[in-house]
Amino acid sequence: MIYLNCHTWYSLRYGTFSVEKLCELAREFKVEALALTDINNTSACLNFIKIASEYGLKPKVGIDFRNGAEQQYVGLAKNNEGFRQLNEHLSQQLHSKKDFKPEAPELPDCFIIYPFEKVVAHKKTNFRNDEFIGISVESLRKLKFSKYLEFKEKLVLQQSVSFRNKRDYNAHRLLRAIDNNVLLSQLPESEQGSFSHQMLSSEIIASEFEDYPHILENTRQLVKSCRVDFKFGKTQNRNLLVSGKTPEADEERLKKLCDENLAKRYPKISEKVLERVEKELNAIIKLGFVSYFLINYDIVSYARTKNFPFIGRGSGANSIIAYIIGITNVDPIELDLYFERFINESRSSPPDFDIDFSWKDRNEVTDFIFKKYEFTALMGTYVTFKRRAVARELGKVFGLPKENIDKLSAGFFSINELDKLEKLVLRYSALIEGFPNYLSVHSGGILILNDSVYNYAATFLPPKGFETIQIDMNIAEEVGIHKFDILAQRGLSKITDAIEIVKENQPNAEIKDIENIKLFKKDPEINNLLRTGDCLGVFYVESPAMRGLLTKLQTDNYLNLVAASSIIRPGISSGGMKEEYIKRHRDPARRKQAHPVMLEIMEDTYGVMVYQEDVMKVAHKFAGLSFEDADVLRRGMSGKKTSKGQMQRIEAKFRENCRQKNYSDKIIDEVWEQISSFAGYAFPKGHSASYAVESYQSLYLKKYFPLEFMVAALNNGGGFYGVETYIQEIRKCGGKVYPPCINKSDHPNSIFGKDIYLGLGYIKELETKTVQQILENRQFFGAFKSFDDFIDRASISIEQLSILLKIDAFRFTQIDKHHLLWKAHFKLNASKPVAKQEKLFNTAHRDFELPQFQYSALIEAFDQMELLGFPLCSHFKLLKSPIKKSVRAKDLKHYVGKEILIYGALITAKKTGTSNGKYMYFGTFFDEKGDVFDTVQFPVTAEKYPLRSKGIYKCYGRVNNELDYISISIQWLQRQDTLTDPRLVGYQFS
Repeated sequence: MIYLNCHTWYSLRYGTFSVEKLCELAREFKVEALALTDINNTSACLNFIKIASEYGLKPKVGIDFRNGAEQQYVGLAKNNEGFRQLNEHLSQQLHSKKDFKPEAPELPDCFIIYPFEKVVAHKKTNFRNDEFIGISVESLRKLKFSKYLEFKEKLVLQQSVSFRNKRDYNAHRLLRAIDNNVLLSQLPESEQGSFSHQMLSSEIIASEFEDYPHILENTRQLVKSCRVDFKFGKTQNRNLLVSGKTPEADEERLKKLCDENLAKRYPKISEKVLERVEKELNAIIKLGFVSYFLINYDIVSYARTKNFPFIGRGSGANSIIAYIIGITNVDPIELDLYFERFINESRSSPPDFDIDFSWKDRNEVTDFIFKKYEFTALMGTYVTFKRRAVARELGKVFGLPKENIDKLSAGFFSINELDKLEKLVLRYSALIEGFPNYLSVHSGGILILNDSVYNYAATFLPPKGFETIQIDMNIAEEVGIHKFDILAQRGLSKITDAIEIVKENQPNAEIKDIENIKLFKKDPEINNLLRTGDCLGVFYVESPAMRGLLTKLQTDNYLNLVAASSIIRPGISSGGMKEEYIKRHRDPARRKQAHPVMLEIMEDTYGVMVYQEDVMKVAHKFAGLSFEDADVLRRGMSGKKTSKGQMQRIEAKFRENCRQKNYSDKIIDEVWEQISSFAGYAFPKGHSASYAVESYQSLYLKKYFPLEFMVAALNNGGGFYGVETYIQEIRKCGGKVYPPCINKSDHPNSIFGKDIYLGLGYIKELETKTVQQILENRQFFGAFKSFDDFIDRASISIEQLSILLKIDAFRFTQIDKHHLLWKAHFKLNASKPVAKQEKLFNTAHRDFELPQFQYSALIEAFDQMELLGFPLCSHFKLLKSPIKKSVRAKDLKHYVGKEILIYGALITAKKTGTSNGKYMYFGTFFDEKGDVFDTVQFPVTAEKYPLRSKGIYKCYGRVNNELDYISISIQWLQRQDTLTDPRLVGYQFS
């Protein structure tokens, strides 16, 4: 039997099972050939072609073109060119967001099948050679009485397959209701498939079409003409293979770039450097990866012309060629990084550079890539249904009350207390969980291909407007499509923005070359920030855990920071290697406890495995494996794909080599176990080194331009902590923070000397158009001279003006904001602003005698909390009861081993599970003077005194000093009451 119109769950919010389940169903029904035709989607086609033969199927692929749920026609690809034509046609419609016309365009290498009902409705009688009429078991009954019975050569079997059983059909209806955002009872029939869209046995089909054998024969002849084929596997590479005109020209260009830039990176060129350069060039050329380096070079070169900051990281930092031509800033010679970690002779797929750009610049870099390279798309990904989200959606579909939906979504219920509908929600939530929900964009993957993207799948247009392919990276890599990682982060924009702010705020200040990392590495003032953990706002090293680690390690150099960036990772930390590394770092005598061979191999990390490269070091130097085999071992241990049987072969070789070196079986087992438990969680050393470079750039700015740096940090979304914490840091650095001002504030925060004005963008409920109007008016006509001048120049509603007045944005007038609020109501007649025409002369404003209003700092604080989310005064000034005599954070080092009382405003709290199923809290607070301290609550106190909300806490506990890292083990804590908003005192709530 042959089925030409089959759906999987990639017919999004319509289909109900996977590609594998479709193949299993076809095998069960002894299907001869099967065409996968998902609705407006080709996500599943490549995987279907790849696995179909395992189920004894001849795969055919196409697309079910629909407007909503209404089928227009089905396109089947005769060959690979036909598949490209279908993908291109679908993509054009998806990009334009237009409906498909009833008539398909001419697609020479495709068959078009119109459903019988559509043909009848449009009275279609003219058919091209490759156009057919699809007849299902249902429509066969109507065909008998139709003139289309005479179109014998055009009739083919089109029995749609969307469901396997009643449960699938029910799930389908629920998905359609979710998609249409309606109650299940209100779902139109036109928006759902027919229950009859199931696979039928060959006996039933033969019986139904007994009088119409030509229909079945036409179908057989049609599928015989369809064959789309792809090769899969590690040897496939469909990326752009030639960057310039010829491979030879590419090779010459790469060599020339190395010659031109070698002396810039290595003023004193050693034999070691030259040997490494020659070795890498030979490998890159031999494996055909020259274009990969040149494409990445062109991308970062474009970024340099635009002064866009970037970080080349990942295993690409292990390449001296990448360092010399400027893709990375990590010297692999300095750090003893193995090139084989990046590229070795066993590698068939292209290597992997990760290049980070500022979140503000990435779109422009992406646009450059799309314009420069002909065959480009973003990598797609599938967002699947999560159980809690499905429960919420299904609750709406069934019309449950909100409290019932919240209960089911949160999971707080007893199954015995649920009614029938609630149990249905749970049952179908479990079924639908994991279904693809919608297509999205991979976080950083860009495809630069040798041929058309449409050869592999259709594309769609997400909001940013870049074509995105309908497949994810897993099947893409199987067919030989390997992504370039162009990523975005906020740390880089902090750096560039800080430099620009310094130039404006301190025009005469000398700013060092931000690329001169060697200078920063040697600066004792910068290294002291690391040693003391004074890293708030600094990329990658500002979290409480990282600050604590830096303090314990007494980190005061680049290499130590590189190690810290890696040992903070879960695998090293949970395996006890972090603690051992710290102890050996602090106590040279303890290093002797390391196995002599391991210490010799990893002298820089005291015999402790810290980086992914350490797996290779141990495999190569301890077990005598080649670098190529060592990297295969690393990849396999990290859970990455290797050839069948390769890991078993390498383990056997590892053990055999070790025995030949006369190691005992016990030592061999211990080392193998260390590698096994470690490799999957470790960081590449080059990755850590790249992050450390960016950390040093931020540290330089924080040390010498702290106010500008913190303003830049805030303007780029902060970081690990909330806005208040960074404002507190600004104060600690000598800055004064003011609420938004109508004349001084921009949309982001502004700095004038040591005065920082919060941006208008911080004010809740202040509309973007209001902010734009104020800033544009100020730019063209200068600062507002008075409140009346603002009223004359700005077209603003009383609601928007009231918000500005409540935040005291007109304090430059030196008139009380309550007084101005009364004046505003007199001067603006209605809540809607009246469109203003240009006036030749401004009329004089009438003023009013108003009573004297009383100023209240407390009301000011509550207005700020309402409109900014936090007060600009100290939280300690809002306490009901004054704080008692207590210890300050800066003095904790004098109380080690003693029990103390301290007050702190909670910055952040981390809840962590323990091995016995309980939990503990790690808290970070600042005291009344803004100094930070850390606390730990073990399970007993964590359960009794949970840290659940921000506020000021009275903390009692014992002061600990763990390798110079001071913390408090909490015995009890108590959240302190704050004053009530005075405007609510005596108010009677109904």
